[in-house]
Amino acid sequence: MAALFAGVELQKKDGSKAVGEVALKDKIVGIYFSAHWCGPCRHFTPVLKDFYDALIKNGAEFEIVFVSSDGSEDDLKKYMEESHGNWYFLPFDSEENQRLSDKFEVDGIPTLVVVKSNGDVISTDARANVDDAGDKTPAQVFQQWKSA
Repeated sequence: MAALFAGVELQKKDGSKAVGEVALKDKIVGIYFSAHWCGPCRHFTPVLKDFYDALIKNGAEFEIVFVSSDGSEDDLKKYMEESHGNWYFLPFDSEENQRLSDKFEVDGIPTLVVVKSNGDVISTDARANVDDAGDKTPAQVFQQWKSA
């Protein structure tokens, strides 16, 4: 994770900022590609928020970084306020948005990619892990990711 977000400034909707390699150190990270204008994204984001909140409440070493495909910074911020968890996002004009999209070959949104703290990919379709968890709790899904 350190290499993937080294030197990258991350923000939270409360205005706080952190450098990626510090904020994400030793955590499993979900990289969430989404946009306010996308109907399926607006359906999945609250589900992801509940999943994230349950993990954080139980002390999981997990974090999300939102990579926006919104058309403006105002749209990004509105989307964050409406339905996102208290997770990190890349600034609207960050060059990292395209770099990450290319790296993980994102061809549609919403997409949730989950990576280990060393940067190894756990899942490029983690949305299915969250959306279709069935009887599994967020903690059980997270444990599967940790064991991968």
